[in-house]
Amino acid sequence: MPSTIISCAVTGSAPTPDKNPAVPVTPAEIAASAIDAAKAGAAIVHIHVRDPETTKPSMDPALYREVTERIRDSGTDVIINLTTGPGARFIPDPDDPSRASPDSTMVKPEQRVVHIEKMSPEICSLDVATMNFNQHVFLNHPDHLAIMADRARKAGAKPELEVFDTGHIVLAKKMIADGLIDAPPYFQLCLGISYAAPATVDTMKFMADMLPEGAVWSAFGISRFQFPMVAAAVLLGGNARVGLEDNIFLEKGVLASSNAALVEKACNIVNQLGGTVASVKEARARLGLKG
Repeated sequence: MPSTIISCAVTGSAPTPDKNPAVPVTPAEIAASAIDAAKAGAAIVHIHVRDPETTKPSMDPALYREVTERIRDSGTDVIINLTTGPGARFIPDPDDPSRASPDSTMVKPEQRVVHIEKMSPEICSLDVATMNFNQHVFLNHPDHLAIMADRARKAGAKPELEVFDTGHIVLAKKMIADGLIDAPPYFQLCLGISYAAPATVDTMKFMADMLPEGAVWSAFGISRFQFPMVAAAVLLGGNARVGLEDNIFLEKGVLASSNAALVEKACNIVNQLGGTVASVKEARARLGLKG
């Protein structure tokens, strides 16, 4: 088996500190949690930011800057992956479905990559997906994705193609064919999210088999599916993501004490299955990153 690249999704937008006090909120907390995850074995840290006052998701470039600079200034050799997911939530107005309700967060694609252009991370997520997500629509128009992919490339960031179902892979392959994504493409199979592909071994294998030749892929399952999907990804020759963005429990009924604890458990699974955990150097080489 190839070595397994472990990614850690540090905070996300759904889990909140009232559900698990280990969920980091402030830039200092997010950076410290990312650094600890890297020390535990994560080669990649996937970063969202939150408003320190409200704990809610934020798109403030200043918060991304502080988190990124804290990680870099620490001397920790870890690959930083900044999200571009926020800004794509559409909720129709109940009285006029052609218009967005006040709860929608749709913004121009250029606004969703401002922090990428400012901070030039090695990786940024690119959600190749339009889908129902709980009670809102996660809306990523192909033209918007093209703009974001182009700007990410110019900023030196490799897109992590987040796909939640099989049709998203078809669109991602079209983007690759159109020259929007450099080789090797890097896919993240997102499993178990509401109204998307379920977190099963069969689903993971089917989606992995759809990927273009030479693609590097990783996968995760949310909540109780997190660690079973780690094992499945290892056995299928992929890589794995864990973290408090996707799951707040270490085991049934036991809250995770930190992102590092989730990473340590993932590393143990890799080792127990006879595999090895990829170093940051190995991850950079396989993903075609310059560092």
